[in-house]
Amino acid sequence: MTVSHPGKTFAGGQDTGAPVPEDGHSGAPAAGHRSLPRATGVPDDPRGASAHLDPDLWDRANRLLVRKALAEFSHERLLTPEPGADGTYTVRTDNGNAYRFTARVMALDHWKVDADSIVRLDGDGTPAKPDALELVLDLRDTLGLGEEVLPVYLEEITSTLASSTFRMAKGRTGAAELARSGFQEIEAGMTEGHPCFVANNGRLGFGADEYLAYAPEASAPVRLVWVAARRSRTAFSHSADTDPASFLRSELGDGVLAAFRAELTGQGLDPDDYHLIPVHPWQWWNRLAVTFAADVARRDLVCLGYGPDEYRAQQSIRTFFNTSAPERHYVKTALSVLNMGFLRGLSAEYMEATPAINDWLVGLVEGDPVLRGTGVEVLRERAAVGYRTSHYARAAAKGSPYLKMIAGLWRESPVPRLGPGERLATMASLLHTDADGGSLTGALIAESGLPPAVWLRRYLDAYLVPLLHAFYAHDLVFMPHGENVILVLRDGVPQRVLMKDIAEEIAVMGADVELPEAVERIRAEVPEDMKLLSLFTDVFDCFLRFLNGILADEGTLAEEDFWRTVAECVADYQASAPHLAGRFERYDLFSDRFALSCLNRLQLRDNRQMVDLEDPAGALQLAGTLENPIAAHRPGGAAR
Repeated sequence: MTVSHPGKTFAGGQDTGAPVPEDGHSGAPAAGHRSLPRATGVPDDPRGASAHLDPDLWDRANRLLVRKALAEFSHERLLTPEPGADGTYTVRTDNGNAYRFTARVMALDHWKVDADSIVRLDGDGTPAKPDALELVLDLRDTLGLGEEVLPVYLEEITSTLASSTFRMAKGRTGAAELARSGFQEIEAGMTEGHPCFVANNGRLGFGADEYLAYAPEASAPVRLVWVAARRSRTAFSHSADTDPASFLRSELGDGVLAAFRAELTGQGLDPDDYHLIPVHPWQWWNRLAVTFAADVARRDLVCLGYGPDEYRAQQSIRTFFNTSAPERHYVKTALSVLNMGFLRGLSAEYMEATPAINDWLVGLVEGDPVLRGTGVEVLRERAAVGYRTSHYARAAAKGSPYLKMIAGLWRESPVPRLGPGERLATMASLLHTDADGGSLTGALIAESGLPPAVWLRRYLDAYLVPLLHAFYAHDLVFMPHGENVILVLRDGVPQRVLMKDIAEEIAVMGADVELPEAVERIRAEVPEDMKLLSLFTDVFDCFLRFLNGILADEGTLAEEDFWRTVAECVADYQASAPHLAGRFERYDLFSDRFALSCLNRLQLRDNRQMVDLEDPAGALQLAGTLENPIAAHRPGGAAR
């Protein structure tokens, strides 16, 4: 169900009041023009939209976000905390205020700040509660926030605070209980978004009611809107082994497809002249029915209403998991909402090559015995569809958000991949801690019964080894952050990983690697000295840094043992592939130091278009170097 807009109907018709069937395989949707049903969890009383904004919870959310800001801005060398004689640190602001706190500085300049120790001191020394908005204003010059970026960034911070408060008001599940929960319960139970970004839950564009309907932590069921798009303006692509007609039948059911065809026929249109596009409900109400009114009036776009299946929004907010039929595909939609440095659109241009890129990658993985041996699998994006507008295509520059408003893709569900006794969890959950400081990873280790270092090695063999081999053997890199990786667990132990979000977030960095013409888009020109940052930044700094901090902080695994285990995993992989020795020497993962690539600096510079997707390496913000925590464990000798 989706968010209520009382009195609204789909354009051009009357409310039919027709029922929507529960069985998507055989039933038909309430096709045609009808009122938008109220979303689960959306209150009738407008006061309910702010019911979670409790003063005490708001204060706690601020304290936690200020902790993160102090930690990550210090990590990125935007702040230089001054050590005090009593074990405290002080950050002095642009306007004469100060922040005092206690902290532990760990490997990779990881700041473990004690949230309860933070005190904001006014210029005259008067203590005050930490406030994330005040922190940003206190540091506006230090952070380089220009007049255009600053108010948008403040709104992103406010939205991030509001979502944190919502989670607290909802009641946070304990880490041990969450670790035993189902796949989608874990997905919705995360209390932290991207671990590096301070403003990581902006979602600017969602109203308060829409937040309750579409945010992943709200756990509300969502039914997608389906639009028929004229084929002459639409590109539909699919995997080589996918038949488009049978694919859509398996996703929607014969009854739904028949009802959609009947809707088009009833308007005097030929169904064979159209492709079907899944649309985020927000996108229909706020963009397509308004921004593309001309296309709707011409019947180049025809709204068919809601499909019957219920979905749940994932951490990426624009991707949906089918809860009515979990074996069916994820659906990823265009969503013109600003979140973490980008409007989350999808372009018709990118959709054309998406299945071919996925087919190529699956062939590479299946043809490589090392990758096969790790058990890594790819959740293929098997079909994609995109609509090319008439007016905006001639007016907007390449990459414009106006060219990314109507598109969708279907990605394989992980559910059919499970064997007996196996369960799923997003890898982001490994960084989850509950209100009492307990970690989900610690709970998994306890469930496994394995020594922590052994459990960590099992995880690294499943996650890190495929990334190492892809890089060294194939010049291939992923964007392997927690939301892009799904863990397959048995008895709390990672068995293998499933990689997703492929077509937009992999790159081949070798000029000599042969690629099919349809796949050439993923080739990236990256300077030699930047290539290893795909591992150092994305894996070491943006994920393992935090996992180490959590396990060391709760006393599960000492920091030295953590990084020794990582080093042993890398060394054992390299020893198993002597034919790649030249590559290991050329791209030395045991080097003393590596460049610090800063993600918050990107967002602070431009929070509407954080990176030029045509030249991602050119957008990097570097700030000195970090000591490599595995350098001291170089096999056979000292670090260099």
